[in-house]
Amino acid sequence: MATQAAEVVAKHSFVNEVKPGSSADALEFFRAKLNFETDCSDVKLDLERGRPDVIVIDTRIRDAYDARHIKGAINLPTRSISAETTAHLSKDKTLVVYCWGPGCNGATKAAVRLAELGFKVKEMIGGIDYWIREGSPVEGNAIFKPFVIE
Repeated sequence: MATQAAEVVAKHSFVNEVKPGSSADALEFFRAKLNFETDCSDVKLDLERGRPDVIVIDTRIRDAYDARHIKGAINLPTRSISAETTAHLSKDKTLVVYCWGPGCNGATKAAVRLAELGFKVKEMIGGIDYWIREGSPVEGNAIFKPFVIE
């Protein structure tokens, strides 16, 4: 009985329950995705190289930013984004937004608001959580304390 169940399971692919798209559709999808996302390692390399066309924005509240943030990032909490609070930012640069991590959509909401204001924007996937996991530099008043997502 257990063998029959294993054979049935082995014949069924959960991955392919929904048929994969064509390679042309996959190419279009993944290229489009990269228009709006970047990862921690690419952001780190651009910061290390001093790229003047990239601005990193921490979209968390001020206390979280003060405790620990990407070195060189500016703080612009999601709910504070407006034409007035972004007037000092150049629309010629790419804004890279981040928040806590994969379970937080604050950076996504910030990206929407910034795009509505006419900015070029990408979301850094993984947020500060994955930035720290990768051993990238942070600054703030709690950098020597254990990192806990609050």
